[in-house]
Amino acid sequence: MMIMSSWWTVFFTIASFSYLACVSSQPYDYPTANLSSSWINSVSANHSVTFTDSSTVRAVLLRGTFGPKYACGFYCNGDCETYLFSVFIVQTNSGGGITSPGSGFPQVVWSANRNSPVRINATLQLTPDGDLVLRDADETLAWSTNSAGKSVAGLNLTEMGNLVLFDERNAVVWQSFDHPTDALVPGQVLVAGMNLTAAVSATNWSEGGLFSVSMTSKGLVASMTADPPLVYYDMLYVGSKTNKEASYAKYQNGSLQLYVNSVEPNPPDMFTGIPPAASAQYMKLGPDGHLRVFQWATQWTEVADVFTGNLGVCDYPLVCGEYGICSNGQCSCPRSNSSVENFRQINDRQPDLGCSEVIPLTCNASRNHSFLDLEDVMYFTFTYDIRSIDKKSCKEACFKNCSCKAAVFIYGSNSSDGDCYLPSQIFPLMTNDKSRTRYNSSVSLKVEIAPGVMSADPGIFPSGGDRKKSVLGPVLGSTLGILGAAVSVGTAVFVYRRKKRSEEIEEDYLDHVPGMPTRFSYQELVTATDNFSKKLGEGGFGSVFEGSMKDGTRVAVKCLDGVGHIKKSFLAEVESIGSIHHVNLVRLVGFCAEKSHRLLVYEYMCNGSLDRWIYHRNQTTSLDWTHRRQIILDMAKGFAYLHEECRQKIIHLDIKPQNILLDENYNAKIADFGLAKLMGRDQSAVVTTMRGTPGYLAPEWINGAITEKVDVYSFGVVLLEILCGRKNFEQSRPEEERHLLRLFQEKAKNGQWLDLTDKYCEDLQAKEAKLVEMMQIAAWCLQSDYAKRPSMSMVVKVLEGVKDVHMNIDYNFLVPQYPISKTSEGSSSRDDTPILPSVLSGASWGSVGGCVGVVLETIGYDIPAVEEPTHISYTVTIMLAIISSRQSMRSSTTKFGGGGGSSGVAGGGDGDVYVGWRSGPQNEGRIHGPCFWPQLLPTTFATRSSPSMPSIQRGYGPNQPSTEADDPPSLFMFAFANYVN
Repeated sequence: MMIMSSWWTVFFTIASFSYLACVSSQPYDYPTANLSSSWINSVSANHSVTFTDSSTVRAVLLRGTFGPKYACGFYCNGDCETYLFSVFIVQTNSGGGITSPGSGFPQVVWSANRNSPVRINATLQLTPDGDLVLRDADETLAWSTNSAGKSVAGLNLTEMGNLVLFDERNAVVWQSFDHPTDALVPGQVLVAGMNLTAAVSATNWSEGGLFSVSMTSKGLVASMTADPPLVYYDMLYVGSKTNKEASYAKYQNGSLQLYVNSVEPNPPDMFTGIPPAASAQYMKLGPDGHLRVFQWATQWTEVADVFTGNLGVCDYPLVCGEYGICSNGQCSCPRSNSSVENFRQINDRQPDLGCSEVIPLTCNASRNHSFLDLEDVMYFTFTYDIRSIDKKSCKEACFKNCSCKAAVFIYGSNSSDGDCYLPSQIFPLMTNDKSRTRYNSSVSLKVEIAPGVMSADPGIFPSGGDRKKSVLGPVLGSTLGILGAAVSVGTAVFVYRRKKRSEEIEEDYLDHVPGMPTRFSYQELVTATDNFSKKLGEGGFGSVFEGSMKDGTRVAVKCLDGVGHIKKSFLAEVESIGSIHHVNLVRLVGFCAEKSHRLLVYEYMCNGSLDRWIYHRNQTTSLDWTHRRQIILDMAKGFAYLHEECRQKIIHLDIKPQNILLDENYNAKIADFGLAKLMGRDQSAVVTTMRGTPGYLAPEWINGAITEKVDVYSFGVVLLEILCGRKNFEQSRPEEERHLLRLFQEKAKNGQWLDLTDKYCEDLQAKEAKLVEMMQIAAWCLQSDYAKRPSMSMVVKVLEGVKDVHMNIDYNFLVPQYPISKTSEGSSSRDDTPILPSVLSGASWGSVGGCVGVVLETIGYDIPAVEEPTHISYTVTIMLAIISSRQSMRSSTTKFGGGGGSSGVAGGGDGDVYVGWRSGPQNEGRIHGPCFWPQLLPTTFATRSSPSMPSIQRGYGPNQPSTEADDPPSLFMFAFANYVN
């Protein structure tokens, strides 16, 4: 019995080892295949994985284990009725199996049968004679390498993602890198004669897209399909090519390099920079003509747009559709100065679809052709047809050419002659930024006019008696009619503007503004939000509600309260910003301006605002290090885009955690940038009304002239809050810990960086080196001298490891520094700009009616403590604004605090104003000032060197004698004290 038991033990042991050996002989890493191999696209196929975005892969080969790796096989997206044989990047686990994370969807980088997708039960076969053949379920040939009889020994998927047929000497017989589709991967080469061709759309994979990128003997060219092709981007070698080798572009880690005369290992002739790959990366030509670089972190994100460094948003061919005019990313239709409408938008709610002719242009009615002249407008591309010609002759050439749709004329600033281009199809036009192009331009669009209507440019047409007679009567009648109509309309408009409310005027304005985001009716938004039943949050000027549009899209609807008198300047800003798109910006879907209703519609962000994730008291809502770092990087990229990648700089002006929203994957997106300030690229600073939130405002706000560096300062504050897990000012904390910036300043000087980090995040403590770097970035952004702060693009480079943190950092960033020029002893002069609240920037300064003062300590600025006996010179600037009648003044009392102790400043609803100062260890000499009042009028100045408050004069203006309180109309007195040694 013992012998039998031992025998069974031995047998079981041998069987177990045999099984394990059998299993280990079938590794997950299967990058090669032999001849006579075949695979069927079936549900039961090995290595079949379906993802949460409904895409499915059935891997044939897989190279590598753990992380983002290359695989090839059958791929489908969406309904999965048809499949591509593709090379794609998938996520694998430590065992080498393909996983399906919530955000790591397969990324197709090459496909064999873009124009002939196959169905379920299609077969892929590596035939005995070496041909790789794809057949549909009905045995129809879909694709083949045509490599039969070429001594193929097997199939291999390389580490670089290159699918290779090799012979017995491992030499390449056929490779996918020689047949690129719409993407490149690091290490791939695009040789002269090769092209990338965009797909039709994200869901239609066929190569019928309008865009292609070609490598020529002279360099790289991006063009749109037309006859001839229309080039919109090129990177060309200047000079003669002496190298006999074929020119090529190589996708290296960190750059796209061009070799025309140079050959490796020598430096390239030209290159364009790309963020170095920290993980898997690839670039793809999109259906819109953009060549984007995508990279894997915790999900696939866009990290660069290769062409956009040299192109503006309006330089892409289809940005505004046919006949559309692009200006700062906004689309409109060509308009004449007359009442005649020649073009109208195809879809009023989607202006980027382009414009259509009101009367189609026909060749057999040339007598009714005219030109619509557009000055300072140009075509997105220009290839001259005629050189050294004047504008009139250029238009005549177009008039005589039936296929010509426009006369595009470009000329220098000191010449009337120039170059003429006669396109036969009109894709987007664009406004000419002469500071960038250095030339003048005009576009004369050929239009067809109704019979009997006078030509806009009769000098172009042949003269004739019949023509003169046919137009003389209509001309006189039209002229008189227009004059009469003008008088009538002018009178009506005058009366209209006098009687109608400002909301109605604004609505009329909106109806005629091209390029605005989608405009919704109030009833549409009532329905979408179920009568505003689900509130998501509440801001300074309104509440935000969750909604769902007719197509099921979830949105966030912000209702603006009490802002019926929104100025056109704000609407123009929304118009300019509404169409910009970036992965780290919350998209403005649309708006409503109907009677007194003002609503903004944003894309829905399910994880809400950043503040709910960093202002916590437990671990349940604490973000780990990976998410915090990604959020910080997302923010930096978004602000870098606003500051540096838009045609006009966009300064956000209200950066705070409440305006940073998180999607389902905790990707950060910037919100409320539609309430920002536009700044021309040639402007070094702008003067704007104060807006924003105390605690996040940069010191230079005191001067009024601001740059994009105010955003950098605010970003530094938010960055610090993310790392520390607290607000920048918390009244509930002990006195010495209330101000985060003051505490940070002390800890930074002593190198005690980690004392401030969020204690609720355990993995944060294990990232000491990274945390110190982040803290240093925050300190760099918080420099009181804005010129010493980094740009947001520099912050991105530091976060990505491309650049190092600037080490010469001044940690005295709590003391605001601004220039003060002495005009006389004890007085100063500064070019001040009145500081007014923004009507839509949130509840930053309190209401005007019950004004109780703005305490500068809440902004984070402290005026150093002073001893009372010390002789202090305070310059008190008194600004007075007329706000009510004489009777109101009689009933009010103006009070001024005396010396010593704690007086303060307050402006109450009854008109009382208290002017004082605080000193001593407890109050640390903080100056309190009243809240800002619109339309401040500077009047009287008074100065006194004394530890007590100065005497105050009242008057109508500077140098006016003092008067009694009941004599002048009532005055609101605004006092602001500057500390001067």
